[in-house]
Amino acid sequence: MNPKPHPIDGTDPTLAPTALIDSDHPDVVAFARQHAVGADDRERAVALYYAVRDGFRYDPYRCDLSPAGMRASSVLAQGTGWCVPKAALLAAVCRAAGIPARLGYADVRNHLSTERMRQSMQTDLFIWHGYTDLLIDGVWRKATPAFNLSLCERFGLLPLDFDGREDSIYHPFDRSGNRHMEYVHQRGTFDDMPLAQMVADFQRVYPVWLSQGVGLRDADFHADAEREAR
Repeated sequence: MNPKPHPIDGTDPTLAPTALIDSDHPDVVAFARQHAVGADDRERAVALYYAVRDGFRYDPYRCDLSPAGMRASSVLAQGTGWCVPKAALLAAVCRAAGIPARLGYADVRNHLSTERMRQSMQTDLFIWHGYTDLLIDGVWRKATPAFNLSLCERFGLLPLDFDGREDSIYHPFDRSGNRHMEYVHQRGTFDDMPLAQMVADFQRVYPVWLSQGVGLRDADFHADAEREAR
């Protein structure tokens, strides 16, 4: 696959900052400068992937669908995030490092969750699961930085590695051979986060989850996951 051509005006939407992929935010720029280490874009993208994956705890209990809660720099400020804002952060720091990046989304069936999440969501279908699409050596590669390594170890999951040469997407099974993630619908890729559509779909599919948002934010997802894994 060839890299997509740049528009006539010289701008490339996969390199440009947006309100939610705020790659021009000073903290995002500083993070990219610190972690984008390597001899070429592939090595720098891999380094940024692991810095985002493991530097910020995955936490779906703190789901804030406001623009302030979803923008990339908010993950840096909070130290936590769930799949959608963590994917936005990876896209932002890659853009800040000059690596074209966009956002991809899929609906996945999650066979491993906490009881608190199951009661709140009332389904095992996670719509608008977010990942990052990175242009490396002329090919778009999927990178999924959601689950940090410590969570995988506690929950018995296989961590997702990324080498910049192959796609990094959820494993279908966990370490014990149990069903983990099943991709049921691909929503495609976007140059910016389609937040309005996400919010409308979440309100329709997860009314209980959204109404219990404050209560969930007081709970500890990692503690719940570790307790149930035992």
